[in-house]
Amino acid sequence: MVSTEKATDLTHVLVTGGAGFIGSNFVRYAIANHPDWQVTTLDKMTYAGRLENLREVMDNPRHRFVKGDIADAEVAGPLVAGSEYVINFAAETHVDRSILHAGDFIKTDVYGTYVLLEAARAAKNLKRFVQISTDEVYGSVPTGSSKETDELRPRNPYSASKSGADRLAYSYWATYNVPVVVTRASNNYGPNQFPEKVIPLFITNLIHDLPVPLYGDGQNVRDWLHVEDHCRGVDMLLTAGQPGEVYNIGGGNEVKNVDLTHRLLELLGKPTSLITRVEDRLGHDRRYSLDTSKLKAMGWSPKHDFAQGLADTVDWYRANEWWWRPIKEQDPAFREFYQTQYGSRQKV
Repeated sequence: MVSTEKATDLTHVLVTGGAGFIGSNFVRYAIANHPDWQVTTLDKMTYAGRLENLREVMDNPRHRFVKGDIADAEVAGPLVAGSEYVINFAAETHVDRSILHAGDFIKTDVYGTYVLLEAARAAKNLKRFVQISTDEVYGSVPTGSSKETDELRPRNPYSASKSGADRLAYSYWATYNVPVVVTRASNNYGPNQFPEKVIPLFITNLIHDLPVPLYGDGQNVRDWLHVEDHCRGVDMLLTAGQPGEVYNIGGGNEVKNVDLTHRLLELLGKPTSLITRVEDRLGHDRRYSLDTSKLKAMGWSPKHDFAQGLADTVDWYRANEWWWRPIKEQDPAFREFYQTQYGSRQKV
């Protein structure tokens, strides 16, 4: 039921990057779970930002969409100034693309965050600024699990840009007392994820009996977190998170890439002959693992079972070909990227 309160009586929340995968899931979660929130989505609408991700809320009177770049102070500044909570999901996020075009990541992930933080520094009513970081800032973790106090050792341009933004946000708390909370999440999966990432890429390839490009020996390990569990963690930290603190958000589902591939093959009833080995990517981190005891002590825990969550994700892509087929079949930029990334790197 739509709230009849005036907008001035509502809590104003700014979600940057809200037309992307995690951001749009958070926007939908926020509208559904917080009838007292007025949510503004700010998104530059790069290749991964899609209004289709927000179609459920676009006509909701408690949601407003603004097309704009977080690196543009004239656009971002007033939106931050009018908000009580800011969650910065906006980022270039794909490691493979960062290896090809590192400058794009520095501009959005670091400079864009700086612009938001400068606006937050001047804001009068800001209660929290949540900077969304990643487990990749810790670098490859051979054994054990990364704690929030561990050294950051990013090994690719994407994780380096996120590490820079992560620490820049912290510095605005330490220097200017901006109420910054930093989250570091493990690999997300779920609906509406752009089909360049491994799970949606493999699912959509397999639906049409296309090969799936598996990097190297497939022994790289990732911890998988359902996007809705991530949203719940961020939601909790908006009020319970302490300024200046970092919180890991992990799913506790460490899976080798080759095993993930076989799970998807089984779910889709496809043969192992569709696995195509490709040359490993540069600087490919071997393993990520998060210690999430800090957030769990506050009462959060992931609710989604990975086996069921993965099956549900497969079902979503099966049922929503209208969402992803135009990207893969009609977008020349996607096809060019795919060919550049995988076409010439297949192992003989």
